[in-house]
Amino acid sequence: MAVNREPILKRCKYLGISPMVMGVAKETKRDPNANKRRKVSEYGLQLKEKQKLRFIYGVLEKQFRHYFDIAQKMEGQAGTNLLTILESRLDNIVFRMGMSMTRREARQLVVHGHFEVNGKRVDIPSYRVKVGDVISLKENSKKSEKFKQIIEATAGRTTPTWLDVNKDNQTAKVIRMPVKEDLDYEIEEHLIVELYSK
Repeated sequence: MAVNREPILKRCKYLGISPMVMGVAKETKRDPNANKRRKVSEYGLQLKEKQKLRFIYGVLEKQFRHYFDIAQKMEGQAGTNLLTILESRLDNIVFRMGMSMTRREARQLVVHGHFEVNGKRVDIPSYRVKVGDVISLKENSKKSEKFKQIIEATAGRTTPTWLDVNKDNQTAKVIRMPVKEDLDYEIEEHLIVELYSK
């Protein structure tokens, strides 16, 4: 499987997103206006929006295209549907409920089988949750020192309104599907739709 080893701060600066979106509490010291003089084409803008989403959720091109095809077949706007699909991935839920520092770490923790969905062990990061699903940390993982440290470190993180998170029991219930207004970053999803519609 491909592993993204690109420096997070450098990529965040290029894509114009805050490192906090990635779960990193650092800021880059590089000049934010270094590349402002460069004129970006319409295609360049569309590509950047797509790269931004792929980077945030850690999705490869083939899988991202597959998600877009699913989003197009769903009712409603393709761009909004795409955001909902990406937000409802299990690794993103783990990150959103404060059980990991970053989405990359959440992906690793899911693969290692630390989480259950409705009482059943799920080790697929791309598993899509549905309304009513309960995501919980496995009983033997609750005793782990690693998770105690993560919970302490993420104590101040705000949880989204579409998740009912119980920090004491390390569980989260999906109340409703996420929408664009729930996101903590700016995205112009219509540019991605335009890019794939060519």
